Amino acid sequence: MSQQRPLWLMIAALSIVYFAAACAQQQAPAPPPDTRAADETWIRTADADWVKAAAAKDLEKCMSYYADDAVFLSSGVPAAVGKDNIRKNIQGLLAVPNMRMTVTTASVLVSRSGDLAMDSGTVQSAVTDKKGKTANSTSQYVLVWKKGADGSWKITADTSANVK
Repeated sequence: MSQQRPLWLMIAALSIVYFAAACAQQQAPAPPPDTRAADETWIRTADADWVKAAAAKDLEKCMSYYADDAVFLSSGVPAAVGKDNIRKNIQGLLAVPNMRMTVTTASVLVSRSGDLAMDSGTVQSAVTDKKGKTANSTSQYVLVWKKGADGSWKITADTSANVK
């Protein structure tokens, strides 16, 4: 009987240790659903909608795509940090008479985590002066988008440079 007791205690102790170890192991959480294709479509649509809002000189609609703490970097103007400062740049852009813009989105890359995206392409603009002379320019742009807790995408960084 004395030999059975230590064997029984050892089996019981090992069972408790095994059970405790099994309980302590937690399963990794399931990855979030892959929404990259839908997010890419949404961002491409937002690009087109922004251009329509700019053509309509709708400053508030244009600004609705920017995060409150966004950064705006563009050729020939000082960096603007924050939506209120960016508003001044966009307002100046929309004030240019007879300006037409064509945006060509080259790529939209959405992170696997689904909370960040990068959108890049070109902007061709044409401005016709009072004498009928048209000045054309082309710039390249990169937008960084961030998805908020509410699921909405906002631009957090907007940068562009003129193409020579």
